[in-house]
Amino acid sequence: MLNERLAQLNDYPFTRLAGLIADVNPRANEAPLAMSIGDPQHQPPAFAAEIVAQHADRWNAYPSQPGIPELREALAAWLERRYKLAPQTIDRASQVTSIAGAREGLFVVALMAVGRHKSGKTPVALMPNPLYQVYYGAAVMAGAEPVYLPATRETGFLPDLDAIPADTLARTAIFYLCSPSNPEGAVASTAYIEKAIGLAREHDFLLVMDECYSELYYGDAAPPGGVEVAYALGRGPKGHALDNVMCFHTLSKRSSAAGMRSGFAVGTPGDIATLNRLRSYSCAATPVPMQLASAALWRDEAHVVENRARYKAKFDAAARLLGGHKGFYAPQAGMFLWIEVGDGEAATRRLWSEAAIKVLPGRYIAKNEPDGRNIGAPFIRIALVHDLDTVERALSRIATLL
Repeated sequence: MLNERLAQLNDYPFTRLAGLIADVNPRANEAPLAMSIGDPQHQPPAFAAEIVAQHADRWNAYPSQPGIPELREALAAWLERRYKLAPQTIDRASQVTSIAGAREGLFVVALMAVGRHKSGKTPVALMPNPLYQVYYGAAVMAGAEPVYLPATRETGFLPDLDAIPADTLARTAIFYLCSPSNPEGAVASTAYIEKAIGLAREHDFLLVMDECYSELYYGDAAPPGGVEVAYALGRGPKGHALDNVMCFHTLSKRSSAAGMRSGFAVGTPGDIATLNRLRSYSCAATPVPMQLASAALWRDEAHVVENRARYKAKFDAAARLLGGHKGFYAPQAGMFLWIEVGDGEAATRRLWSEAAIKVLPGRYIAKNEPDGRNIGAPFIRIALVHDLDTVERALSRIATLL
């Protein structure tokens, strides 16, 4: 059974990208530049490394799996500030848990949520299309049937919740919803999240809110989140505001600290306890010095404001340099451009060959629809992760070729 499921996981995007351009030698007189992966090149604030060094005497201690008290206090307090909740709304001991990066939590939560059957049939895992591949891998390994919900320009680059068939909802065990979305940078409204929570409670599945890009937004208003909307709605069918909802956050994007492998989950006490019990058998905890640095990063907003401004400047440059391209649109949030180019794979090869710029074909982060069409095929994803000068030079080369 395990080997059969593993056999389905043979299309990881960056493996496919390496194969696509393996026979291409860039002809450009420019240093190669990777804009294919969301790997932040900004540096986290210096105080994080200083805190790690100050607590070097704690490397010999096994770390707390749910997180040391200082970290859980920082996580809960951040949620309350960010989503305008009353102090102590989030229980520090039972509602938040540290995870070694959001990817770990997003994978493990499927093992927790998917049972052998739902409505007497194979359980369904709903996910947007295009998608973060971990959703798909988690669903397959948990024994669920992945069901892809098209997120297109026509639907505002978010799944159309009204288009999900009733028999599919009846079988749904977990629904991965990413807002702001990867790769399109679309933001789900409060009304949209309310509807998603309503479906989760009506059909008793777990709505997993992947909110890793929540702090990289470029309008005046911060994106709403699952915690904010759920507490505004009030208690769910089991008596808690976060019934049927679990949200994931990370330092990787907001603080450019991807290498720290530090994120967290928030949910009901029962769901967090189950997640922790499963993780205790399968996952490594973030080391104590890293947890202390993480707590400091969650307490500080000044560096997040600066980080957001850096990305905003890069998206402004993109609008200036690529805004005339018919496939361009300005995202609301995130770190990616999602540009329609006709044939994403052909454009990727050409950009690598003639400009030494590596981007990701949209086909590689989308699944085929039932009619065989791949809605990501006409697109490329460009990660604006480098400094402003580098991004401007790269976008100028891209604009010339597109």
